[in-house]
Amino acid sequence: MSVTEKDVLAALSKVMDPELNVDLVRAGMVKDLKVTGNTVRLKIELTTPACPLKPKIEADAQAALKAIPGLEKADIDWGASVRAAPGGVSTEALLPGVKNVVLVGAGKGGVGKSTVAVNLAVALARCGAKVGLLDADFYGPSIPTMMGVHRKPVSRDGKSLEPIEAHGIKVMSIGFLVEPDQALVWRGPMLHGALTQLVRDVLWGELDYLVLDLPPGTGDVALTISQQLRAAGAVLVTTPQDVALADVVRAKQMFDKVHIPVLGIVENMSQFACPNCHTVTPIFDHGGGKKAAEMMGLAFLGELPIELRVRQSGDKGVPIVAAFPDSPEAKAFMTLAQTIAGRISQENLRVRPPMMAAVPA
Repeated sequence: MSVTEKDVLAALSKVMDPELNVDLVRAGMVKDLKVTGNTVRLKIELTTPACPLKPKIEADAQAALKAIPGLEKADIDWGASVRAAPGGVSTEALLPGVKNVVLVGAGKGGVGKSTVAVNLAVALARCGAKVGLLDADFYGPSIPTMMGVHRKPVSRDGKSLEPIEAHGIKVMSIGFLVEPDQALVWRGPMLHGALTQLVRDVLWGELDYLVLDLPPGTGDVALTISQQLRAAGAVLVTTPQDVALADVVRAKQMFDKVHIPVLGIVENMSQFACPNCHTVTPIFDHGGGKKAAEMMGLAFLGELPIELRVRQSGDKGVPIVAAFPDSPEAKAFMTLAQTIAGRISQENLRVRPPMMAAVPA
């Protein structure tokens, strides 16, 4: 009894991607299927290289293929292709090679938003994605310091700027273009124009994710982005105490008004573990981010602890994910990146229905 392509697709249609809650065939993940006698070769293309559930998907796919009567050998090549967020004309015109714009925002300053943005971008790149990082916090651009970049970008054609590459990602910041001691006293129209230029006139190239570090609050920059770009979603950063949570509620309401989906909430500085006695202290309370997420019907993306090495790494220009990749803090950021990548895939699938692979007659 010979095996057919229809048999293979029927078997794989029973294998679910647990994050997307859709089977591999309907999601269009089965590629390059070839059946030769009783031997099968195919490629399974995940929706992100940061997929944390690949081992389960791989085990389920192998089990499904082994159950096909007559199949003697199955070779699976694994890959990943990040799906693009459905965008409008403005997104395609300004960022033609960028698949997903990810906003990192906060209702107030001082919650570690830029630290999250930097380590999220580097973590996604370490997973194998092509990543850019845009510092859109014009009044307090900290990305140059945290990424260890202090040189100015170049323009070979006199029209477009080339982003600076550091720690595996492409970086651009208004901090590269102004003197460190120069205060930016800009009103809305100037902010609008500067942000548009940093998006439009930078040679980002092909990117899976462009992470934008927004200024805190609900001001002009976030509104400009909502008008110019179709963001895949926003990540809200908060600390556990009540004053920060009240502000993150307002930030969520702003994104709702401008029709940008909120991917979830990150609780930063959730607790401190003493390096000497190992006592865990919730300096800014604990669990408030999760409660806020539940109250607003959002996903809780995880907790990040207060850790001296995170601050030291940022000050030295080497994000913790790059400086100490095996540390518990770096692993927490890697898990966060995988969770956010999965949420983006879910959101893109929700907006754009899954593809159905052609099943041979």
